[in-house]
Amino acid sequence: MTWNVWWRFGDAWREREAGLVTTLREVRPDLLALQETWSGEGTTQADVLAERLGGLAAVWAPTSLPPAPPGGIDVGIALLSRWPIVATVVHELPHPQWPGPPPTALEATVDGPGGRLRVIVTCLEWEPSFARDHLLQSYAVAELAAAGDGPVLVLGDLNAAVDQPELTPLLAVLDDAWALGGGDPGAVTLSSAVPEAPREAGHLIDRRIDHILVRGGLTAHRAFLAGDHPIDGRHPSDHYAVVADVGWE
Repeated sequence: MTWNVWWRFGDAWREREAGLVTTLREVRPDLLALQETWSGEGTTQADVLAERLGGLAAVWAPTSLPPAPPGGIDVGIALLSRWPIVATVVHELPHPQWPGPPPTALEATVDGPGGRLRVIVTCLEWEPSFARDHLLQSYAVAELAAAGDGPVLVLGDLNAAVDQPELTPLLAVLDDAWALGGGDPGAVTLSSAVPEAPREAGHLIDRRIDHILVRGGLTAHRAFLAGDHPIDGRHPSDHYAVVADVGWE
């Protein structure tokens, strides 16, 4: 499962977090990738959610997408796992156009029931004025995924639909779990039905821009959205989550 959980943006992040927990308890993912997730006040959102979900393993890494507002609460990416996480590496992604700190990809090795697999979590550039950065980041993550043998999962807010050129490098080396799992071809993950959807990202609205991609013998048997309806009158995030049942062929 991958979900952009919208940091502490908006005026009710605590109420939204209750909706996140409700959704995650319903889905019960074995692997959960988070983007726009917070760290601060002595903990991380990944650790908080891991505890509330029954003691999952959790790792968090800083990133620059989006830039953290002032106040000491950082923005990052994270992975939660029902299985042991035995190694992690944080990779800086190219950003020649962006003058600030680098975006990142979190690579983790997970000791799953079918053997070890690599899981890469990331959030890529979205602004049209930084389209070159976006494409270079996609190539960089594709190169990471293609390195070595064995099963690989790439999960994240990739800020591109499957028919957009920014996703082409990744789809050249990985398969779309949504298509493999028979997901609705018309599904979107950044929906104009959500009041908080970022209207400034108009080229991404009503597109499926959050993805689970697989390679190395992995396939998907089912794919669906989660977090795509209000809970107690409020959407848990401005993105919907993508879920896929993934297994080894």
